[in-house]
Amino acid sequence: MNTPASPSASPVPILAPELNPPASAPRAAITAGWIRDEAAHVRELLVQATLPDADRNAAQAVAADLVRRVRVRANHQGVVEAFMRQYDLGSEEGVLLMCVAEALLRIPDQATADALIRDKLADANWKKHLGQSDSVLVNASTWGLMLTGKLVDLADDTKRDVHGAFQRLVGRAGEPMIRLAVRQAMKIMGHQFVLGRTIDEALARSRKGDFANYRYSFDMLGEGALTTQDALRYQQAYLSAIHAIGQTGPNGSFAGSDVFAAPSISVKLSALHPRYEHAKRARVLDELGGRLLELTQLARRYGIGLTIDAEETDRLELSLDLIFQVMAERSLSGWNGFGIVVQAYQKRAPFVIDHIAQMAAQLNRRIPVRLVKGAYWDAEIKRAQMDGQAGYPLFTRKQNTDVSYLANARRLLDHGNAIYPMFATHNAQTIASVHRMARAMRSRRDFEFQKLHGMGDDLYAEVIPENRLDVPCRVYAPVGSHEDLLPYLVRRLLENGANSSFVNRITDETIPVEELVRDPVEFVSSLEHIAHPRIPLPVNLYRSQHQDRDNSMGINLANDDQLRDLAAALNTAGAGSWTATPLVPGAPATGEKIAVTNPADRREVVGHWQASDAATVEKALANAVAAQPAWDATPAASRAALLEHAASLLEARMPAYMAMCTKEAGKTLSDGIAEVREAVDFLRYYALQAREHFAPMALPG
Repeated sequence: MNTPASPSASPVPILAPELNPPASAPRAAITAGWIRDEAAHVRELLVQATLPDADRNAAQAVAADLVRRVRVRANHQGVVEAFMRQYDLGSEEGVLLMCVAEALLRIPDQATADALIRDKLADANWKKHLGQSDSVLVNASTWGLMLTGKLVDLADDTKRDVHGAFQRLVGRAGEPMIRLAVRQAMKIMGHQFVLGRTIDEALARSRKGDFANYRYSFDMLGEGALTTQDALRYQQAYLSAIHAIGQTGPNGSFAGSDVFAAPSISVKLSALHPRYEHAKRARVLDELGGRLLELTQLARRYGIGLTIDAEETDRLELSLDLIFQVMAERSLSGWNGFGIVVQAYQKRAPFVIDHIAQMAAQLNRRIPVRLVKGAYWDAEIKRAQMDGQAGYPLFTRKQNTDVSYLANARRLLDHGNAIYPMFATHNAQTIASVHRMARAMRSRRDFEFQKLHGMGDDLYAEVIPENRLDVPCRVYAPVGSHEDLLPYLVRRLLENGANSSFVNRITDETIPVEELVRDPVEFVSSLEHIAHPRIPLPVNLYRSQHQDRDNSMGINLANDDQLRDLAAALNTAGAGSWTATPLVPGAPATGEKIAVTNPADRREVVGHWQASDAATVEKALANAVAAQPAWDATPAASRAALLEHAASLLEARMPAYMAMCTKEAGKTLSDGIAEVREAVDFLRYYALQAREHFAPMALPG
């Protein structure tokens, strides 16, 4: 509470520098489409996703044929399926096996790992070689999800004694079988999910055997950068990978060839900047823009593609602004290899495609667009609930996402002159429908399918040949060491169930083919409730048989429209005129008014406060004693209503209280939102408790 030496002439704005300037209509539609009514939006998409009857019937026939052909191939399935068939282990045993195999991969000395597998499974000193027992089980939930499709809770005995549990497993199955199983599990982790430990290894493998039938987009495994040092390390890894990929072309480059047929690299922007977030927009556009330009210039020089991976919803618009800022550089003029990923589970997908098409026309190029279903569904749903958003940015049903995918596939094909469509899917019905749409188009219809390395091999073996669907397929090929594998697997396994469920069910003979390839348009059209009835809107999160209160609402700080409204309210919130003074009827405040300054700029006086004197305190106590009988007679429901009214007023005036949090206490905007929401939640919670526990109660007898 320091008095400033030299007061500032004008208040310091709380929010201004990071605001995005007004956008074009297609770009503005993306922001406006953050949260749309799911039912109304899906009904629009149903119209766009519906094929004419003849085309629909043909697509369904192709999808069913694909499934039957894949099932014929079941005896020659990939290593994961073969492993699970050969070793019919219980779910806990399968998880334990994968955990031990993964732990063995952590041993840098291959000879020691081999010895443990070959000779010492039954009596190996796991603690000596692998650390504490519980470290072996650190990824148990991930492997349980992969092996069984559900989270597996290991027994307490297994958690306490991994060595003993593994000995019991050996005793039941036999050491030769377990030895072979561990080796197979290590092979799965080492080869099934990554194409190679290094880019050179991945490139060499991509040219061997059946791998040579595919195009490739290489993904350098790694999570988001936490420091600038991390970002620069990832930048160098991408540069090295681009050099390695490009030099495999004719005469050491793919320049001059079809960039859509050339290999490509996929880039995660979060790996290239430690503060890749909307709040740091100006810094991101400057620093990350420079790094991305360096990568794209090198990719252009080699004539290969570079595609920006999609990430969380709150990064979508920042990504697009950054991409088009870089794409507009004159050094990239005429290059059609700069690709963008669009997530169909986002309600904004149609507007994103329209914006991309507009920018492609404006920049006079054709932009590759990879359409995916989406990888962060669970986290996005939970974040919207936690942040108190007005709705969800995603669809709440898998089938709604499937409908969205088909509708947006048509949109990509319609924009064929501005966009090169790339359809990433492992779903036979989706493949057949997209193929039929493209055949029905009279305009440009060249496109490709895409799949993840290690998934859908049997399915795409029936898609790419000339005597089948005759469409090229690109493999999204992760490259990296074991320590980078598990985070990647988590993302793949939690992809909204949209891809993994079909991959897991396609060879299950107990599931009728017709059920597996059911048209999502037909399914969704038959629903009574298009939005999932068991996923309440965030405001209704606390409405159940045990409680009945509203969740506090927040502000989306990644939404430009909401930011502009918030900025206007924050910057005119009355700082300078705020006064905190005793509010005691019958006792006028007489103390000295003390100035309060902005901790970010001590020159700015944000308000004044007055202390209570002894007479004011005495009067407050007297007033309380006098008011007690009437308050005691006030019903609990009336008291609860007062608390709820206070909560509603706080929520409605959130920007004003956020301004106080920032100007007086130096809190960030997100902290200010949290402060107000916590107060609102407490008021509503205690109102609910009052109604439940202070209401008249019928006693027995």
